[in-house]
Amino acid sequence: QVQLVESGGGLVQAGGSLRLSCAASGSIFRVDDMGWYRQAPGKSRELVAAVTSGGVTNYADSVKGRCTISRDNAKNTVLMQMNSLKPEDTAVYYCYAALVPFLKSRLDYWGQGTQVTVSS
Repeated sequence: QVQLVESGGGLVQAGGSLRLSCAASGSIFRVDDMGWYRQAPGKSRELVAAVTSGGVTNYADSVKGRCTISRDNAKNTVLMQMNSLKPEDTAVYYCYAALVPFLKSRLDYWGQGTQVTVSS
């Protein structure tokens, strides 16, 4: 059984910072891409940032320059540092991992979501 566990959300004032972390655990053979999506009320889920196992990163235009994603392949964890937060960053943030469990095919896995609220 594979599980993604997130932490680090919360309430912050505009201009503040938060760090989100996510750890994948269970019967994992290989983790490929990891990253974060977010979903604001009334909007569809959107990619925030992603990182490949080789360290190649991809960011949404809305967070470029304010967000840094990193991962620890040995621990199957991904971190996202968010700075200069804006009220429009308010959303539920979901960790995801494209991974291969032992004796199974590659699938996308999702965390339970963590709320980030930025007050103006």
